[in-house]
Amino acid sequence: MTNKNAPKILMVEDDMIIAADISMQLTKLGYEIIGICTRAEDALKTIESNRPDLILMDIILTGKMNGIQAAHIILEKYQIPLIFLTSNSDDATFKQAITANPYAFISKPFQKSDLERTLKLTIQRVKTEQESMEPKVNNDHVSAMDDRLFIRHQNQMVKVLLSEILFVEADRNYSKIHTEKQVYLLSVTLRIIESQLPTDNFIRVHRSYVVNLQKIDAISEYREYLTINSEQIPIARRTKEEVIKRLKLI
Repeated sequence: MTNKNAPKILMVEDDMIIAADISMQLTKLGYEIIGICTRAEDALKTIESNRPDLILMDIILTGKMNGIQAAHIILEKYQIPLIFLTSNSDDATFKQAITANPYAFISKPFQKSDLERTLKLTIQRVKTEQESMEPKVNNDHVSAMDDRLFIRHQNQMVKVLLSEILFVEADRNYSKIHTEKQVYLLSVTLRIIESQLPTDNFIRVHRSYVVNLQKIDAISEYREYLTINSEQIPIARRTKEEVIKRLKLI
């Protein structure tokens, strides 16, 4: 029996007999099955309307798109954890599949215990990753006021006007704030700095970059990158539409 806190799982499997059997097993284990799709195209539509916590994806599917192609789109656009279900265990398929960064593989046919353990390990891994990404409540490296940030630099809190920020760049667990005058290196993640910036002028265009929309000098013909102060900054596919939309509002 599911509850309101049960992890939501989307199944993408073109064999409805197998899908129904797995769905019944997962429901008994306490998971919520939000849908069963036989085609990748239908799965992507389902994700838009009802976002799952985890996806079980068969590699071989009917339709124009296979499971690996769909997984790449899900990774780029939604970053939803995904487990591949596959009866193909050859090296070529495996090498293609790992490019989509799945959390695990389950080879068919499989035992109920294998499925249960894999799901538990995946959900625990996701929880650990999310906790490690959470901003620290007592962070004293950056704080915001109406028109400025105060950032820790050389053992003091330095004022940086929002209007002077060109873009912010991620550097592992550090961030670089690029201004018109200098670059500040902070020992905080890009996510933390992004949370302190007003969304009307700043937007994340790539997993490693947040830019000041008012500082954009040019954008490439195919919307692959933008230029700020002679620096070329990549635009991720999933943010391209929003970037163009926001630029038209300035």
